[in-house]
Amino acid sequence: MSIIAEFSVKSDDLALNHTLTSAPRMIVEIEQVVATMEDRLMPYFWVTGGDHEEFEAAFQNDRSVKNATIIDEVEDARLYRAEWTENVETIIYAYVELGATLMRAIGKAEEWELRMRFDNHDSLSKFRDYCAENDISIELNRTQEQEQPMASAQYDLTPTQRETLVTALETGYYEVPRAVTMRELADQLGVSQQTLSNRFRAAYKNLVTSTLTFSHPDENEA
Repeated sequence: MSIIAEFSVKSDDLALNHTLTSAPRMIVEIEQVVATMEDRLMPYFWVTGGDHEEFEAAFQNDRSVKNATIIDEVEDARLYRAEWTENVETIIYAYVELGATLMRAIGKAEEWELRMRFDNHDSLSKFRDYCAENDISIELNRTQEQEQPMASAQYDLTPTQRETLVTALETGYYEVPRAVTMRELADQLGVSQQTLSNRFRAAYKNLVTSTLTFSHPDENEA
């Protein structure tokens, strides 16, 4: 059974350390990573948080990245494509040697937060051993077995929370005006309104923490 693991990595042990420390208000979020034939990584990443000119100027002196190109811009966020050249040995090893998947990565001046999926506990153990042997400061914060479909596991939803949100969507609960009331939705799900309200609160909290931050979800709430 595959394992989802969340790590914290000191910024100087991963790419873009110079850029992030030079522009400390900026936040980098990896959208996609492509491995090249030369075992290099070409990430697509969103940058938000402040002064893009300051951030881009720091690119010029950051040896861990080259060939940075702006792909898109939405409000105060910019999507870049670049090539990582240094301080990405951990990710290359995870991709190339272990076949791991980088599900999410957020970079700040102090540290990177990673969420990765490994095929099994043995692969996760090998990854941690590799980091220890190469003096890479990586801290394992949380693991979970992927016992749910990808959509639920990725967003830290319990099966009940996912069913509730999907049913609400399909029945028109989120429409304006609503096609069903909370009481009607609760009756359809066979629960009380209070139980339904609690499910919504827990599900929304898990969605927000899994997509906007790294935090422990309400795993014990239905």
